[in-house]
Amino acid sequence: MRIQIENRQRQHKILKRPLRKVAQKILSVSGCPEAELSILILDNAGIQEINHKYLQRDRPTNVISFAMQEGEGAGLSPLLLGDVVISAERAGADAAESDIPFEHELWFLLLHGILHLLGYDHERGTAAEAEQMEAKETEIFALLIQEFSA
Repeated sequence: MRIQIENRQRQHKILKRPLRKVAQKILSVSGCPEAELSILILDNAGIQEINHKYLQRDRPTNVISFAMQEGEGAGLSPLLLGDVVISAERAGADAAESDIPFEHELWFLLLHGILHLLGYDHERGTAAEAEQMEAKETEIFALLIQEFSA
């Protein structure tokens, strides 16, 4: 398992080792313990730029996933899941609004992004598929809170 983390924002302190452990746990309980993943953490301006360039949405968002097992080139490297891009700025604002720790919001966004890489879809799929993704998020997030919260 290879998980790369790049932090290109300075608003929130991101500890890479704990975040890598959270990602490893998500992949393990999802049945992909050997998967490779890239995590990029940006501010709102950075994620807005990516959102505009690749998805033609000119606004910041909380998380974007780029799956390597879909489309042209899928299967060339079966262990490479793809990239998860997270706005730490948006995560911080959402955490403050929900009165939860920043790390918990970051973990949730990472989980959400990884589930998209694994084929779960709440946007383009059916209501049943959205419910399935939400149930999986709830199940795995509870495990993360139990294992990684002090």
